[in-house]
Amino acid sequence: MRPKILLVDDREDNLVSMQTILEPNGYELVKANSGRHALKILLNELDFAIILMDVKMPNLNGFETASLIYERERLRHIPIIFITANDYAEENVFKGYRTGAVDYIYKPMKPELLRAKVAVFVELYKKNHQLILQENKLKAINKNLENEIKERIASEERVKELNRRLLENIDRLESVNKELDAFAFMASHDLQEPLRKIQTFSDILAHRFNDSFTRDSKKYLINIQNAAERMQTLIKDLLMFSKISNDNNLMVACDLNVILKDVVKDLDIKIQAKKARVVLDSFPNISGNQTLLRSLFLNLVENAIKYSRKDVPPEIIVRYRIESNGNDQQEIIKKYCRIQVEDNGIGFEQQYAEHIFSMFRRLHTVSEFEGTGIGLAICKKIVEKHQGFISAQSEIDKGSVFNISLPLSLS
Repeated sequence: MRPKILLVDDREDNLVSMQTILEPNGYELVKANSGRHALKILLNELDFAIILMDVKMPNLNGFETASLIYERERLRHIPIIFITANDYAEENVFKGYRTGAVDYIYKPMKPELLRAKVAVFVELYKKNHQLILQENKLKAINKNLENEIKERIASEERVKELNRRLLENIDRLESVNKELDAFAFMASHDLQEPLRKIQTFSDILAHRFNDSFTRDSKKYLINIQNAAERMQTLIKDLLMFSKISNDNNLMVACDLNVILKDVVKDLDIKIQAKKARVVLDSFPNISGNQTLLRSLFLNLVENAIKYSRKDVPPEIIVRYRIESNGNDQQEIIKKYCRIQVEDNGIGFEQQYAEHIFSMFRRLHTVSEFEGTGIGLAICKKIVEKHQGFISAQSEIDKGSVFNISLPLSLS
């Protein structure tokens, strides 16, 4: 922007003279032929670098006009240089300064002096304008920073509130889970007594009155016995699931080789019946609960035998490797025993890999494969009890791989 200068004089020749002297310097010159005209211009235009004003004018002289100009707060920043042909006494000079004037230029004007004085005030105007722009920029930056700080504080408060609610929900969930586990344990335990009576009396009926039953009666009795047997298995699994949550036994050094050999021994009849082949790696000792670890591998190996392909002998391979969850730059490096239980069974679609670890989630009907749908949920709970992880990879008719990560030592 070109600096604007307001020229105020009642004589046109004086205005033209000032215009001729200043125009080559590239200023934007605005002319007013009276004090009232100057005031009218200043109602709409405020961005003048300087005002050059004649003192002696009709109606409103220069001093009166300057006083009226400086009554407005928004105009007080504009310096006024009086142009006069009179050599005023000190009293009148002081009067001009009291109205707000910054300097005097006497007629006849010397072009070099006029240009020099105007250049000084224009330069001051430019620097002041830059300072104002910089100040406004800093104010905007500060405002943005204030807003960011407020938003960050508000976000932190929201995060704190969400964390507080989350912790409350976690506490409530833990409490509910404990109550559910206790209920499941009590309910399962209390269900055993009436179930035993059902089994006992159905066995008595089968032995004592078998000859008296019709074919349909015998079929119904067999259905009762089978249902009671399935219910007994379900209760046993529920008790096992509840026991894991409430089992606070101390973790000790466990020999996985001994545990896996016991599992294979317990499943010997099923292994022989299916002509299965079980290959075991040589395992290290880990910290854990021996009873729970035995149940974990019993479930996994038994499932591998159960979900085998028709006319294809099951082949189960249990192997391991040691891995770390960090690097040398971290303070704590935790070592894990990564165990794989791999089979060549029927497999399943990978999209169900997460669902199979949920309670009562089955991918096959009871008529296809017996079971309660709790076994893998028990496995997951046992692994989590040992601060580990479990996942599965599978493909239809190409077998499954269960990956278990157990820390060598518990924290």
